[in-house]
Amino acid sequence: MTEAYLDIETTGLSPYDSIITVIGIYLVKDEQGRFMQLVGEDVTAENLLEALRGVSIIHTYNGSRFDLPFIQTRLGIDLNEGFGHCDLMYNCWRLNLFGGLKRVEKVLGIDRRLPDMNGLEAVRLWWRYANDYDENALRILCEYNREDVINLKSLKERVQNNKAR
Repeated sequence: MTEAYLDIETTGLSPYDSIITVIGIYLVKDEQGRFMQLVGEDVTAENLLEALRGVSIIHTYNGSRFDLPFIQTRLGIDLNEGFGHCDLMYNCWRLNLFGGLKRVEKVLGIDRRLPDMNGLEAVRLWWRYANDYDENALRILCEYNREDVINLKSLKERVQNNKAR
């Protein structure tokens, strides 16, 4: 069984007037992991479906309310069809862990290399890259997304094993 951990970066909160800038995917099968990102023009329905080929379940954090609806609106794909979906936010809530992903990670002791980054800064980094061709901004944005995605696996292991505290 191949699991996928998925997180998106966007230019805003509304899929009607914002775009997806990065989709990070961490594929795990038999403890072997492979990380990939779709960035900019590579963010297409076809590329996303190809990346998820063979996946049985997708793990997200707040994906039921943000990532999956955003993908459906912007790319026309309902990832709830054809894939199982586990929104880890609700697993956290059952353990009285509330707040955004970074807050929950902090409570659980899951480290980050970019602890001060947030969604607003991710939007700014994208526009620095898109408008000013700032490759370093894109590198930081992709690293931020990578941390979000990779940390989802650690989060899943802690909350599903009920070792949250």
